[in-house]
Amino acid sequence: MTTAPRLELAGISKGFPGVRALKDVSLDVRSGEVLALVGENGAGKSTLMKILSGIYTRDAGRIYFDGVEVEVDSPLHAQEMGVSIIHQEMNLMPDLTVAQNIFIRREPRRGPFLSEAQLTRKTAELLGRLGIDLDPKQLVGELTIAKQQMVEIAKALSFNAKVLIMDEPTSALTDSEVETLFTLIEQLRARGTGIIYISHRMDEVRRLADRVTVLRDGEFIGTLEKAEIDIPTIIEMMVGRHIDENARPAAREHLGDPVVLKVEELRTRSLLKGVSFELHRGEILGFAGLMGAGRTETARAMIGADPRDGGTITVNGRAADIKQPADAVKLGIGYLSEDRKLLGLMLEQDVTFNTVLASLPGHANALGWMRDSQTKARAEEYVKALRIKTPSVTQTVKLLSGGNQQKVVIAKWLLRDCDVLIFDEPTRGIDVGAKEEIYQLLQRLAASGKSIIVISSELPEILRVANRIVVMANGQVVGTLRNEEASQKKIMELAAHGEEH
Repeated sequence: MTTAPRLELAGISKGFPGVRALKDVSLDVRSGEVLALVGENGAGKSTLMKILSGIYTRDAGRIYFDGVEVEVDSPLHAQEMGVSIIHQEMNLMPDLTVAQNIFIRREPRRGPFLSEAQLTRKTAELLGRLGIDLDPKQLVGELTIAKQQMVEIAKALSFNAKVLIMDEPTSALTDSEVETLFTLIEQLRARGTGIIYISHRMDEVRRLADRVTVLRDGEFIGTLEKAEIDIPTIIEMMVGRHIDENARPAAREHLGDPVVLKVEELRTRSLLKGVSFELHRGEILGFAGLMGAGRTETARAMIGADPRDGGTITVNGRAADIKQPADAVKLGIGYLSEDRKLLGLMLEQDVTFNTVLASLPGHANALGWMRDSQTKARAEEYVKALRIKTPSVTQTVKLLSGGNQQKVVIAKWLLRDCDVLIFDEPTRGIDVGAKEEIYQLLQRLAASGKSIIVISSELPEILRVANRIVVMANGQVVGTLRNEEASQKKIMELAAHGEEH
């Protein structure tokens, strides 16, 4: 590996109205190395990469490529220069095929006409070389989120980039797809490609990184060489305080705690095969299992988002006829989707509107007009209670960090006064510090008498928050563990054993 930087950013600063995103940030990436770029949500990582990839213009600082100062004035210029980016938020066109998305504006032609045959062949060769199993002719809108992410990866790699930026590339991938990606990274590293790898997953950072650069509040904190990489040190640099990653909730028995939600023999035509469980008042119940086990499907069938084929649901001792999500809300059940941007928030609206969204009738006068002063006061109340970092309650939600967006979704359901809250992947795409705030918030909610279901693919997260853990496989419950007896090994043994049957 050469020591001379392939790419160098020096003294980069960037501001937006009311927000200082970056202040005098410097970093470099060398050929054939993986530089992990870490920091909390809002630390400036994505802003820095958007400057590098020509999406934003910097206010100050310099960019050097192979030792020559450059001006990156557009994404196309960045690609031509040899910088390619895999965005955290996918930029695909759902009505076009895999091949059309990958080679958009670079399609092979036969005379003045596009050559679909050449396009398909070229895409198949690329996917085969990368070990990605996709049909070049399939519409992207028909793919799962994980497969769409693989299309993004193939698109970025099709440019033969000298520097490749990966912004949370594994957030929607299965374990096998993650391994495919890591194999690709090793191939790129061997070819001399410099990689900037942004991730909140510390195990990935430890496994992949040659060096780690840490940002906090838009400022450069430091860079660790490979021999210095230590997860507790990185986390402390990120958040400015110590976080105990091995914390567990206190053991609790359910004697005297009423059952607020009882699900018996819940079935769907496609997957669920008689799912049964109980949720007590003040309890956090975790749902674990491999991808496709039926965790999200259980929640969606339970709240009426998907049709169920059978089973009964009892809320506070009474049979519940839940046919649509509105029925669940009326019964005091709130569902926080794993896709908060698509299903949990109205990104173009402000914090106030999103906070009162599930309670609109209670904040309107007899003529249907919103009581602005009342809604603003309630939003400010929850911003303070949940410690939401925002310049004001009139801030557009899309401008908040991921962790703060998630808190706005929580505020929406708390204002609706739901007694049962279902959190589906509550910290996906959220940094270590914000995760800990969400965990503590969940525990405060449970202590106040709320009953909570947490669905998560991250076993450390389940062990961190859940009093009991329901393990699912193949659309059914294969075991339930108390937290004090649970471990990652026991959970995986149950999940894997269930998959075999």
